[in-house]
Amino acid sequence: MDARYDIVVVGAGMAGASLAATIGTKARVLVLEAEDRPGYHTTGRSAAFWSESYGGPGVQPLTTASGPLLRELDLLTPRTALTLGRKGQEDEVAAFAETYSGIGLEVDLLDRAGIARKVSGLRDVWTCGAFEPSCCDIDVGGLHQHYLRASHSAGVDLWCRAGLREVERTGQGWHLTLADGRRVNAEILVNAAGAWADPVASMAGLSPLGITPYRRTVAQLAVSPAAPADLPLVLDISGSFYFKPESGRLWLSPHDETPSPPCDAAPEELDVALAIDRFEHVVDWEIERLEHRWAGLRSFAPDRLPVYGFAPQEPAFFWFAGQGGFGIQTAPAAAELAGRLLLGETGGAVDPAPYSPARFA
Repeated sequence: MDARYDIVVVGAGMAGASLAATIGTKARVLVLEAEDRPGYHTTGRSAAFWSESYGGPGVQPLTTASGPLLRELDLLTPRTALTLGRKGQEDEVAAFAETYSGIGLEVDLLDRAGIARKVSGLRDVWTCGAFEPSCCDIDVGGLHQHYLRASHSAGVDLWCRAGLREVERTGQGWHLTLADGRRVNAEILVNAAGAWADPVASMAGLSPLGITPYRRTVAQLAVSPAAPADLPLVLDISGSFYFKPESGRLWLSPHDETPSPPCDAAPEELDVALAIDRFEHVVDWEIERLEHRWAGLRSFAPDRLPVYGFAPQEPAFFWFAGQGGFGIQTAPAAAELAGRLLLGETGGAVDPAPYSPARFA
């Protein structure tokens, strides 16, 4: 006999796990994961920071609203962040600080002397910066495991190695056939498939929204002098790099966004070389060795805001996708918002309207 559920969530990364944990006590829920284990793709490859300015003003309400739960779970470690500007970019850095100060964040403008105190060996080309004391590191694995445990405790079923083969709309909802031949019936289908969000929609007979995966590269370096433990997350105002210390090493990204098909992303040598070249133009530190490199996919809707809500043309299909590079830091608030929408509840800390898929109708 086919399995029957109220809600089937496609994807067991941070998005699917957090949403399942939120709704699991109020509905019969199944989470489908195509891989051998949850969080194999983007969730497992995050740069692991929580910054209220990261993702832009449209994402900030979700990040800020996620802070209390992350702190309650003891998953945030103070880091701070410093966004650097070159000579001639002083006005751009000041505008950045003004934007986020204007919505209640603490952002301090620093001159050359100020940024040099935050980052030793800083090259002369960097003249100004915006300092955010609230930035933290996130225990990504701890957060994902919290949601998986909470889902299990709530009675949610998780099936791994359960990729979709066919999706059929029925009078009662959806009939799903999995790659291994198992079949499932559901009243509501939730698309939390990350880089595969548009393909899942197409399988269900819906028009894709243009959610595009982009490859992001990270390299782990041993440097001399060793990166101090209190080094801020260092970014530049032009968005061409970021780096941060991690367990005595340095995590460095060229902040690349290369369009990619949904896949098991792998780093390109050129992107790693580009990251190192940009880093060498920031500080005079010696790179002793490249220890590790990896890549993940960040998926954006055309307007770069996440998509949360029922599809206007299909009231039994729910979008929970397009989280870009901020799906980890916004997970608690996003899951709470989406859970309310799914279950028809009101209230909540964040207005769902800016994230509705109806904006693309």
